[in-house]
Amino acid sequence: MNRFESRSSAVTASLAVCGLALVTALSGCSAGQLTQTSIQEPAVNGTGVIVGDTYSGVALRNIHLRAPQTSDYVKPGQPAELIFVAVNESPKDKDKLVSITSPVGTVSVAGDATIAPGGVLVVGTPDGQQSPLDATEAANTVQAKVTLTQPISNGITYPFTFTFERSGAAEVSVPISAGAAPRREAPAAVEASDTGGHP
Repeated sequence: MNRFESRSSAVTASLAVCGLALVTALSGCSAGQLTQTSIQEPAVNGTGVIVGDTYSGVALRNIHLRAPQTSDYVKPGQPAELIFVAVNESPKDKDKLVSITSPVGTVSVAGDATIAPGGVLVVGTPDGQQSPLDATEAANTVQAKVTLTQPISNGITYPFTFTFERSGAAEVSVPISAGAAPRREAPAAVEASDTGGHP
């Protein structure tokens, strides 16, 4: 082997070692790192909480109030709808929604609020959903109406306590969703716009 072939082999070996080192370094940079999407919240109206044990309690998802707002606030005495999904995380024990309480109003639940082991309780019908999840295996559907005793407004969350027969109770701050319908103008504003602002 002559001197040029020896140098060529040495250069090739050095490049291979450098390339391997570079690949190892780059692959190590991402080890153990969280991706940006892994910490993003789902695009839903409401909030969530787990009542009781993480692995056998009840997971409440997309909790929100539907209360169409036509003025600065939704007035006391007006009805609102509480919407959420409850998932029984226990594969062997059923649970039941016993009560929902809040200082902003009285909550009444209509229907069988029992959740089968591993089952789902659908409360209300979220906007954009054609029908409740009645076809889902082990799913019950109920309605939760809130008769307001205090004024509420968009942009503010309100405390609600959810109590279950087996999993216990948890308090969560619930936001308001104005719903899919466009906001209505006050009658006087509509009349003024129809007449060009003149009586």
